[in-house]
Amino acid sequence: MLMVGIDLAWGERNRDGICLIQADGPSASILESRWTLGDESLWEWLRAQVGDHPCVMAVDAPLVCPNRSGSRPVDRLTHRLFGHQHAGCHPSNARLCARPLRIAQGLQSKGFLLGWDLSEPRLAMEVYPHPAMIRWFGLERILKYKRGTVAERRREFRRYQSLLHSCLQFRFPELHLGTVGEGLLEAAYSKEAEDRLDALFCALIAYHHWRHQGQQSQVLGDAQGGFLVLPQ
Repeated sequence: MLMVGIDLAWGERNRDGICLIQADGPSASILESRWTLGDESLWEWLRAQVGDHPCVMAVDAPLVCPNRSGSRPVDRLTHRLFGHQHAGCHPSNARLCARPLRIAQGLQSKGFLLGWDLSEPRLAMEVYPHPAMIRWFGLERILKYKRGTVAERRREFRRYQSLLHSCLQFRFPELHLGTVGEGLLEAAYSKEAEDRLDALFCALIAYHHWRHQGQQSQVLGDAQGGFLVLPQ
């Protein structure tokens, strides 16, 4: 089984972080990490690395967003549940997230179900790393590696790497990091390193969902109005 994590850019000019995990029996391995630009580069990578194989994909971007303006019910729900930890979602609507919705349509055309039902061989589910980090890392507030001065972001990014390393040892001892995983955990701060590490985190949510067959996942929202899959 393949697990893909994508830190998807909403805009046309920013890059996507991508990470691939392969599960083989009781163990799994981090196989690849990439930083791509634009739709075609993303599709090319998926054709080469995933093809028609069974796959659970976790995407940090809105995949279901029927509202033309405002925010989705699931976005507002994250603020009620995680607002005091600063982990609520950004408002999502069709005007703001045209590219993610275009990518979602492309995934559906390639046989991916937009949802969380593991009876489907190819699954694409929306995730949001911040509340997942709150739970897995035991945080009182989100990691602020995306805002602040360069020095502040570097410090928080290093903290992110350290917490993730501990999380991997505790929650995923069967996962082989290899040179790819070790490189992500040791990389100096940069936008590329940030996006690629976030993609690894998304892939871990996909792997967690598949490994526990959804029994240790929480689904917020619904398939019609928008949803998020979080580790319990």
